Amino acid sequence: MLQPKKTKFRKQFKGRISGAAKGGFELNFGQYGLKCLEPERITARQIEAARRAITREMKRQGRVWIRVFPDLPVTAKPTEVRMGSGKGAPEYWAARVHPGRIMFEVDGVAEDIAREALRLGAAKLPVRTRVIQRIAD
Repeated sequence: MLQPKKTKFRKQFKGRISGAAKGGFELNFGQYGLKCLEPERITARQIEAARRAITREMKRQGRVWIRVFPDLPVTAKPTEVRMGSGKGAPEYWAARVHPGRIMFEVDGVAEDIAREALRLGAAKLPVRTRVIQRIAD
């Protein structure tokens, strides 16, 4: 699963995901892409599940690029613990995804296979998405 090798600080503030993506909103690598339509945090497990679904549908042909990286440590306190006594320990890693962000790109397979693979990958994610295609020049 994806997570940073090293971070400057162990815990981070929750923050807000406001506005559209200010980068990563164009296809740079593949012919087809999966674009996010709503702001959300996506966990490393969800990214990995989507990647597996996409590669399985493509039968390991072509190439898949993951354009998001989970660099936000999300903390949680154990169950049945009283209020107070500080912030919980890091539980999992998440990526903040803004609307318009390309999350996955695919190339090297036919259009129908690519669209079906991205549709199956989108089913593993907690956000509304759209499959986009590079316009032929």
